[in-house]
Amino acid sequence: MLTVTRTPLRISLFGGGTDYPEYFERAPGAVVGAAIDKYIIIAALDLIGCQDYNYRLSYSRVEHCGHIDEIEHPVVREVLKYFDVNRRLDMSIISDLPAAGSGLGSSSAFTVGFLRTIYAIQNQKPTKIELAKKAIHVEREILRENVGVQDQLHAAFGGINRFDFSGSAIRISPVQMSSAAIQQLNASMVLVHTGIARRATTTVAAQIAVTRARAIDKELSELYRLVEECVSLLEAGTSGWLAQLGEMLSASWRIKRTLSHEVSNAVLDDLFEAIIASGAYGAKLCGAGGGGFFLALIDPDRLPALIERVAPLSVVPIGIDVDGSTLIYRQTR
Repeated sequence: MLTVTRTPLRISLFGGGTDYPEYFERAPGAVVGAAIDKYIIIAALDLIGCQDYNYRLSYSRVEHCGHIDEIEHPVVREVLKYFDVNRRLDMSIISDLPAAGSGLGSSSAFTVGFLRTIYAIQNQKPTKIELAKKAIHVEREILRENVGVQDQLHAAFGGINRFDFSGSAIRISPVQMSSAAIQQLNASMVLVHTGIARRATTTVAAQIAVTRARAIDKELSELYRLVEECVSLLEAGTSGWLAQLGEMLSASWRIKRTLSHEVSNAVLDDLFEAIIASGAYGAKLCGAGGGGFFLALIDPDRLPALIERVAPLSVVPIGIDVDGSTLIYRQTR
């Protein structure tokens, strides 16, 4: 049996940092963001019985293992153990963009996608919220990763959404944009690669420490406030809204840079200024900080100027994914 799933990466617009239980268990948290049309593809094929291994796993490296406990990839190992998978599997992972250190929620997207794959193999059909919550459990409770809870939701649900967090409650509110506004947004969004890969856990650990100490409550409350402002702007779609959104992105990035010394550096600051100088409406670094991709909003006519200014760094146009994590192929022998 061959099973193939596709799971989107994400961009977080506003509210990042308030999606950590260390914050929203004592104060309301919210984020607004979107799944994007860049994906992690996972294929799992039953082995036929003549191989001298029981598990083959191909990603940035290749593993051949006789037992689940020998698998080094932590998500694959722990999910297979959690679901007590007793079949021999050949598993391959490919991605549209560099997964490690992208700031696009790739780790959580992989967890969501791998869970979707295993659910399909076991003939189970979880709801989107069940899929997201299971991914949160795997990452935070089993693997003890320093992660928030928005990335798993974006990957599972797709689309543009506001997620609110309070205690143990999660509220999902799809952003009601007009088709014309979505087309404008899709035509204006690009990712600019910083050329720096970083491990988010290190950056986030520093931020969680100051969050627990309540040292950045003022900054986080301002990022929370921007969520409502962003949703209103997206749904109204009035004249000049893209320029306003760009200004808000830049403002949020300037706030985020103050949360931890791990978030930015001279190279990232210079690249941000180059993006703005090329005529972009605004920009912010995706994810926890330290590297990965900048999200920029720019008039399509100005895109060549941006590409020239930041060369040889990659500039990648993106759009909104509306499906979330999806089973795209299943063949039984």
